[in-house]
Amino acid sequence: MSNRYCAFATLAVVLMGAAAGWCAEDGAELHIRSLLPVNPISRAERVSGVAALLENTGLSDAPVEARLVLPEGLRLADGEAETALTVPSAADVEVVWQVEAPCAGSYEIVLELHREGRDPLAASLRMDFLPPLAQRTLPYIPEPEPAHSELLVGAHHCPLWEADKPEMWAQLLLHPERTPALGFYAGEHPEVADWETKWAVEHGIDFFIYCWYRTSQGGPVETRFSAAIHDALFTSRYADKMRFTIMWENQARGKAGVAGEADLMNNLLPFWLENYFTHPSYLKVDNKPVLFIYRPEFLIDDLGSVENVVRAFDLMRQACRDAGFDGLYLLGEYRGLDPEHLEQMKSLGLDYTFAYCWYVPDNPTPEVAIQTQMDYLRKTQEMGILPQVVTVSQAWSGWRDEGTIWKIPPRQYEDLLRQAKDFVATLPPSELGSRMLLLDNWNEWGEGHYIAPYREYGFGYVDAVRNVLCDAPEPHTDLIPEDIGLGPYDTAYKEYQKRERERQRQVSKQAFKSGAPEEGLLAWWAFDEAVDDPVALDYSGHRLGGTLDGASRAPGIDGNALVCDGGAVTVPARPLLSLETAMSVECWVCTGLAGQQNTWFLNRVFSGGTWTGYRMGVLDGKPCFEIPLSPWSHHLKADVDLPTGRWVHLAGTFDGQTLRIYVDGEPRGAMERPGPITPNSFPLVLGNFAAGHDSHFTGLLDEVKLYARALTAGEVRERYQRLAANAAP
Repeated sequence: MSNRYCAFATLAVVLMGAAAGWCAEDGAELHIRSLLPVNPISRAERVSGVAALLENTGLSDAPVEARLVLPEGLRLADGEAETALTVPSAADVEVVWQVEAPCAGSYEIVLELHREGRDPLAASLRMDFLPPLAQRTLPYIPEPEPAHSELLVGAHHCPLWEADKPEMWAQLLLHPERTPALGFYAGEHPEVADWETKWAVEHGIDFFIYCWYRTSQGGPVETRFSAAIHDALFTSRYADKMRFTIMWENQARGKAGVAGEADLMNNLLPFWLENYFTHPSYLKVDNKPVLFIYRPEFLIDDLGSVENVVRAFDLMRQACRDAGFDGLYLLGEYRGLDPEHLEQMKSLGLDYTFAYCWYVPDNPTPEVAIQTQMDYLRKTQEMGILPQVVTVSQAWSGWRDEGTIWKIPPRQYEDLLRQAKDFVATLPPSELGSRMLLLDNWNEWGEGHYIAPYREYGFGYVDAVRNVLCDAPEPHTDLIPEDIGLGPYDTAYKEYQKRERERQRQVSKQAFKSGAPEEGLLAWWAFDEAVDDPVALDYSGHRLGGTLDGASRAPGIDGNALVCDGGAVTVPARPLLSLETAMSVECWVCTGLAGQQNTWFLNRVFSGGTWTGYRMGVLDGKPCFEIPLSPWSHHLKADVDLPTGRWVHLAGTFDGQTLRIYVDGEPRGAMERPGPITPNSFPLVLGNFAAGHDSHFTGLLDEVKLYARALTAGEVRERYQRLAANAAP
């Protein structure tokens, strides 16, 4: 979904000195891409791996000596601390050392790379070792020993981590400290569900709230990301030890909800009743199933009116009574203090409001993040519009570290839990909120909020829950798969990683085409590879190739072209793509569809950074070039519609002051836009806004060029004339 003290491995990978990478005269360009433990959690008296990933993005091979410098108290288990190797051009090499700590503690490890005639390149890693625990081999996970709380404690559960979507884990490569104790797991594995059940119930968490996604409307229910329930939880050994409920992800207006009342009552609700509500482990309170709904206000559009939503909810409650329950609890998500919004939610017939990750602005300190959340809770209660079930949030970053970023460490998290517990005690005893507390989130690793055991704080967050909410005795022993010879659960991800590394080697190939290099040319995507080639090379020589995602090729204006029908070419983020003072982009497009409204074929502007980057596409039927200065600003549209039925040359230029757009070599618009281009860390997408996005250009795209300077009008005209003879219908 869109949006946690014991000593565990605290990862602080720090590039030391000015040399985050070498750019040598011989063409080698070496970087320390990562320095990480091999396993998410390390224990004293147990051998642990330390892996360094070295990358050479340069044009020649890089011979180097890698040296691991260990502090006192940490030793090599085998092998040598120094190793000589060569990192080939446009490739990466992984180096692994085995280390051992006789005693629990925190140790700083330093990696040094030495090359003759250059200062060392270095990175550091702080790695914590848990107290020792004898390894043993067990046939299965020991049965959970639940710790009990006076409250019903639930945790939101993110089910995105499936074997057929291993790329979902890619975001965590930017945040290795988030690596789960289960590794980059496949969530449909029943053993994964049993580990989560054991860890949750032993720390006082009674139920999971699974994000639930419908991908169909008007017919039989089709789901996505449901394997964590159907394949894992339902077939797990300890399914009876853990209760569950669902949060209906009604977040795509008009798509994820219902086609109407008949769809709701004949398809969706029967599916829930059969698969969930009647399941013995589904959460029922007062003999009522508990259903959470994300963005319930979108149902007004789906069902036609507020009155129709009220009627639908009443029919749902009656259907539950007919099935033997005493009704249905309906909880609607909202993370704000707008009384009109709360009044609208009340008018729909919802029973309670709850939050999915409170909005905490301005990158606050943990103390401010705690106070902000408690203020939300108190003010919601003071308004007295709709009763609430209390949610407490641990952190937020977003998938791309967009917007506000904050995190409450375990010690302060205990304080938040105490305050929330005290607040719950003040709620009317007749309300569900006086008996329930929700934790956000168990495992939303991508958005940056999670309390499940992981690298940085280990069991710190769930220990905080146990310490504050349970009366369980201390100490207790927390097990991880490695302790008992089980796992790993990341086979799908490791296979994906191998494939991805090979793809990155391919896109990083140096390639040239006649006409390159030329002044200021940064990238040239001609799409002239074989029709089934999975990469699109950069023919400027700068190695800015991309990978095809659901895209294909067809004959173009010169060689092949990219077919734009929903797929895309994704070019990984590189510093060269973050132009600042001046730029130009040119391309050829061909379409038979007139009047395209909001479609894009070159994009580096995404949500979370809508004031950054640049893009080109079609807006209101006209070619459009955008370099925003504020969110979604400075759309320069041409003064003519995009011609159809033939190849058209488009160009956009920026000189630091003025945007200009050209169609078939002629100037067709200008706009003042003084100031630099704001950089970002997003990829560059060709053929679409993003792969699989609805805002994709329909047609063909060919000969895309990116320049680090503003082309003159004469240069644009000359580049149009090079292929103009091929542009005839």
